[in-house]
Amino acid sequence: MLVKYWMTTEVITVDEDVSLMQASKLMKEHGIKHLPVIQERRLVGIVSDRDLKEAQPSDATSLDIHELYYLLDKVRIKSLMSTNLHTTTGEEVIERAASLMLDYDISALPVVDQEGKLKGIVTKGDLFRGLIAISGIQRAQLQIGLEIEDRPGAVKKVTDLIRTQGGRIVNFTTHYEEAPEGFRHLYIRCKAVENEDALFGKLEKNFKLLYRAHYKVE
Repeated sequence: MLVKYWMTTEVITVDEDVSLMQASKLMKEHGIKHLPVIQERRLVGIVSDRDLKEAQPSDATSLDIHELYYLLDKVRIKSLMSTNLHTTTGEEVIERAASLMLDYDISALPVVDQEGKLKGIVTKGDLFRGLIAISGIQRAQLQIGLEIEDRPGAVKKVTDLIRTQGGRIVNFTTHYEEAPEGFRHLYIRCKAVENEDALFGKLEKNFKLLYRAHYKVE
């Protein structure tokens, strides 16, 4: 699934000469936590609500309210914004975007085209929604975890057994991280199984069952 299907395209932006006070007001008005900074239609930086909070005087300041407002109005975004940018494109898969956020401990990625022009922004919340959609948890009540041999045809053997009980497979994924050498873990989400006891009897006869879990479908 691609970033372009989950990103926000109507992005609130600022230029680098906007004050800290103006940027903070924009974030509050629009309920956002990131402001891409644009100069001559190109992305040159990004500022987060955390950047703004860290730049403000502490609660222990001796400044009165008028002095504080004056100070905040003098601070420009260009002195606070991050210019070491991590970006993505609309054609990137959301798993890769999620991996970038995790690697660099960031919570949003500007989405740009080949010329560096801003096309949107994708946040952790957007990616969570996308990954939940991919998982199929909102469409199928049953998830099965199995340990299978890492050989051609192993996954098909499992899916064939599920289909013999009328099961419809909504999603499946595999990984190797916790599996012993020569094996992998397979997670299948399915629905409409006619006889679960019969299905699990066959599965346990042929594979190592890791778990079975039911989820309420909204």
